[in-house]
Amino acid sequence: MKGVNFSIHAKIITGYFTILICLVLSLLVVVNRMSALQNEVKFLSQHDIEVHDLANQIQKNVLDMETGIRGYALTGQEEYLEPYNEGNRRWLDNYNKLHSLLDENSSQQRNLEEMRPVIEHWVTNTGEFTINQKKAGNEAALAKHFKEQTGKKVTDQLRTQLDSFLGKEKQLTSKRTDDLLQNNNNLKIILYGIIILVTFITIATAFLLSNSIVKTIKQVVRTIQNITDSKVDLTTRISVKANDETRELAEAMNHLLSSLEKQHWVQKSMTDISTLYQGITDINELAQRVINKLAPLLEACYGVVYLRREQGGEVDFVKVAGYAVSDEAGVKPSFRFGEGLVGQAALDQRIFLIDRLPEDHMKVTSGLGTSSPRNLLVAPIIYQGRVEAVVEFAALKPFLSQHLTLLDLLQDKFGSSISNVLGRMEVERLLSESQVMTEELQAQSEELQAQSEELQMQQEQLKNVNEYLEEQKQFAEQRARDLKKAKDELEDYSRQLQLSSQYKTDFLANMSHELRTPLNSILILSQMLMENGGMDQDEIEEYARVVNTAGADLLRLIDDILDLSKIEAGKIEILTDEVNVTELPQMLKSLFDPVAAKKNVMFEVLTDANVPLVISTDGQRLQQILKNLLSNAFKFTEQGSVTVHIAVSPPEKAEQLHCGGPVLAISVADTGIGIPHDKQQIIFEAFQQVDGTTNRQYGGTGLGLSICREFTRLLGGALEVDSEVGKGSTFTLYIPSTRESEHELLTDPAPEQEMLTALKEVAASRAVEVVQEPLQDEAVADGDMIEAEHGTDDELFHGKKVLLVEDDGRNIYALVTALERKGITVQVAKNGKQAIDLLCDQADFDLIFMDIMMPVMGGYEAMKVIRDELGLHRLPIIALTAKAMKGERDKCIEAGASDYIMKPLNIEQLFSLMRVWLTEQVNTDE
Repeated sequence: MKGVNFSIHAKIITGYFTILICLVLSLLVVVNRMSALQNEVKFLSQHDIEVHDLANQIQKNVLDMETGIRGYALTGQEEYLEPYNEGNRRWLDNYNKLHSLLDENSSQQRNLEEMRPVIEHWVTNTGEFTINQKKAGNEAALAKHFKEQTGKKVTDQLRTQLDSFLGKEKQLTSKRTDDLLQNNNNLKIILYGIIILVTFITIATAFLLSNSIVKTIKQVVRTIQNITDSKVDLTTRISVKANDETRELAEAMNHLLSSLEKQHWVQKSMTDISTLYQGITDINELAQRVINKLAPLLEACYGVVYLRREQGGEVDFVKVAGYAVSDEAGVKPSFRFGEGLVGQAALDQRIFLIDRLPEDHMKVTSGLGTSSPRNLLVAPIIYQGRVEAVVEFAALKPFLSQHLTLLDLLQDKFGSSISNVLGRMEVERLLSESQVMTEELQAQSEELQAQSEELQMQQEQLKNVNEYLEEQKQFAEQRARDLKKAKDELEDYSRQLQLSSQYKTDFLANMSHELRTPLNSILILSQMLMENGGMDQDEIEEYARVVNTAGADLLRLIDDILDLSKIEAGKIEILTDEVNVTELPQMLKSLFDPVAAKKNVMFEVLTDANVPLVISTDGQRLQQILKNLLSNAFKFTEQGSVTVHIAVSPPEKAEQLHCGGPVLAISVADTGIGIPHDKQQIIFEAFQQVDGTTNRQYGGTGLGLSICREFTRLLGGALEVDSEVGKGSTFTLYIPSTRESEHELLTDPAPEQEMLTALKEVAASRAVEVVQEPLQDEAVADGDMIEAEHGTDDELFHGKKVLLVEDDGRNIYALVTALERKGITVQVAKNGKQAIDLLCDQADFDLIFMDIMMPVMGGYEAMKVIRDELGLHRLPIIALTAKAMKGERDKCIEAGASDYIMKPLNIEQLFSLMRVWLTEQVNTDE
């Protein structure tokens, strides 16, 4: 450069221009490399960790589904399906997230895609298959499925694929880490090279430039060297006095240092706050520690933490910790969703940043005075999509971007800590309650032990007194026993008289009801057949069929009553003969196989090998007992099975029956409705069943078991019952083998006297009917007079709407046919409950016929509801009853009936009553 004259200005320009170019190029390289390193670090810290977490989550989902299926397959309880259903809903979401993260890695993406059909195959062929088979009760298919280990092979394959996938991801993560270290070393080499190059250029230029330029350049170089040092101070800034290009270089370097300083501050703050969570088991302590640490970091002079609280199905956020909050600050204790900025931040799940607050919004107090914060920050703490808490900060200075970054990064960790601490607190609370209860029980046990010792001492003291009193007591007891014996004899005689009277009353009432019910339909239909007002052949045949059925029911009832009467009168002859036991199964199968097939019930007869081939007893009575027992078994069994088991009774039963020969034990077991324990004795009484509902729902008179018991007693055996409600009943018949050729029971005058008394009661009941007949004839006369005034029945009855409440199908058929011939619209209800429901829906009936004895709800109760609750006081109700007992009419009128007519019904009397009440109703309406 000798011979060339450069001005200082030109030298400065030339030197600075040269150095500036070198520095800009080096800075670009450094910034580029540092940005690349920063991106790689971010990718490694976020992408790889998220990939590992999602893969582990998928593996956990599969394990939850497998565990849920095993629990459900073992227990059959729906609660064990909750982990299966949760895993089945979440695994596909985790799969899709992981698949999107692997867009840049096609190899791992393909490995992941190979796992999806394996999981779907397991869910379809093992999960859903197991649930469906378990619900269907197909245990054999489940056992076969688990024995073949089809699901285990799929899960083993899936675990192998997941382990391989995670292994490759770990290798990729390790490779990226090595590449990052290598790039860091390369950056150092580049930086050193740039430093050397810039230093060389600077030294070369220093000889050409002035000392001031050399001094400035050296200062920049020293700063860059400090940045590359491992002990770099990020708060250091380059100070340049010159106002030229070197200042721009210094400002760019200062901006880079500021960015690095912010990132370092955020990471260091995260680390400091994370250490606060360790060892904390109280949620208030956790919140207070976090707010005490976070407020100074954010340069806030005020802070509050609101924690989520759920009470009675409502959710709100309650203040649990504060920073620099005084009692007079007026801090609101709680917020609901959408209430205030705190509630709105929780509802929207976003951060609110407000500056330029009014001066009167709040005051921060210190020892020297008060100040008004002008900046407000409200941020929700969100964990797994749910807001666990809301934090609020106020500051005198504006909040910076790194403050918001720190809050955003803290959400997941702080929310997770809140959830964990609450869980630990709940466990500790339950443990504490358990310990308190244990201590209370121990104290009570000690107290009871002390009381026991005290009582023992008192007992010893009383023992001596009791010994003296025992002698006096024995003397008094002897006299008391003598008196009690005489009293018991009188009470037994009184009870026998009461039972005899009650038996006669119940017998007459039940016999009246059972005889009149089928007789009612016979009389109505026979009268209609006698009138034969244009009936076709089909109607005549149907009427005759119903009459025949009702007559057969009457004949069976009369036969049962005669058998029972003969037994009580002692007129039954027992003819002992040899009975071939081997023929019983075939006989029972031939009689009841059609019944079993019709009801779709399984029927089988089992015979033990040691059963004697022949026994001596009355074969006809034995068959009659077995037929009655099997008829009852099929009657009360809707599904399941009926089983007859013929065996030899235990020796102790033969001793109880005082029989020296073999005793046959024939049990009839069913899976029907069962018999309550308190009803298992009264079913053997005449006309007795479990309850009125059974009588009406299943039919029968209640005489069968009474006759069976008496026949069994005459044969020298016993009849026992073992039953449980809802599971079925087992009747066991014990029949001894006797060699006596013929037995004839002695006549007992007592039953004859009872039958004579019963006939007198029937005569008295008939007298009541005779008294009522003139009243009914008077009603007929009134009906004729009304007919003369209002025209024919067709005009009066046509278009009327009648509600018939009756449960007997034969009576329903007869009454509906008779009423419809008069042009009356009839609607039927099978019990009082159905009648009430019909009247609630439509109350436009002109008249109601109400039977008294019905299932679900009887006539008395139904009439009271119609009058009292429905308020239908003017609607005529005519009571229909088969009970011929004294006072029955008054009882019906008191329950709400307008009139009363006894079964069997006289159709003309029925129409006469209808004329009276329908005409009265017409006159009332007019």
